[in-house]
Amino acid sequence: MTRLSLMARGLVTAAAALLTMTAATATAQAKTEPTAPEDFVALRSVDRTIIQEMRYFTPHNFVGERIDGYRQPLCVLTRPAAQALHKAQTKLLRQGYTLKVYDCYRPQRAVDHFVRWAKDLDDQRMKAEFYPNVDKTRLFADGYIAEKSGHSRGSTVDLTVVKLPAKPTRPYLPGEPLVPCYAPRDERFPDTSVDMGTGFDCFDTLSHTLDPRVQGEQRANRLLLKSTLEDLGFVNLAEEWWHFTYKPEPYPDTYFDFPVSAKSLHHGH
Repeated sequence: MTRLSLMARGLVTAAAALLTMTAATATAQAKTEPTAPEDFVALRSVDRTIIQEMRYFTPHNFVGERIDGYRQPLCVLTRPAAQALHKAQTKLLRQGYTLKVYDCYRPQRAVDHFVRWAKDLDDQRMKAEFYPNVDKTRLFADGYIAEKSGHSRGSTVDLTVVKLPAKPTRPYLPGEPLVPCYAPRDERFPDTSVDMGTGFDCFDTLSHTLDPRVQGEQRANRLLLKSTLEDLGFVNLAEEWWHFTYKPEPYPDTYFDFPVSAKSLHHGH
């Protein structure tokens, strides 16, 4: 065998070994990425009409960047929670409204991202919109950020109501001037939601569902969302008009960390 063909054979063997190693690493990585239990579904597979504006997939949130674990702009929930939302949507459509979800299942790695951000007191780029009146050092003490979130259990959803016909929300452009989340509806980010008195994720006591300062049409809109969902087994978090948990939760004590993506789901919807 010539020296050249020996060399070539050596190279081929080395390349084959490298390929095997790469494949093994890829398999190992694929194996270590957790997936959802069977009874988690993409909301779209249960109700195609609910609008999905997955804020943590975008930079339009209190951190100002896409959040860890959001691979696709997809609402993922336990099946009972998704089915209850479908029933709520059916009721609202008859009244000329649609639901719009901002966040559904949230991986633990996303919550960890929030915690890291909350400890970085130098990063206040989104303060003017999302927490104008809250000192960033107070986010844990005041309960706006926590080490665990009910969203990671898969039956909690952040959502609002939109009047039909629904117009698309214009994209948020990073760096654009920010307006406080409790400013009058015409001044704050044009979100297409009915007027709830504040925007989504507004770190302010005005976000408390029954805050006595929120009256008239704004209060009526909050109560429309609350009563529609409560009739179907959801419980509202008193501090956030947009936050609801389906009860009984299929996973009351489990905080999942599979990424938000169709690949994480067994059905691949």
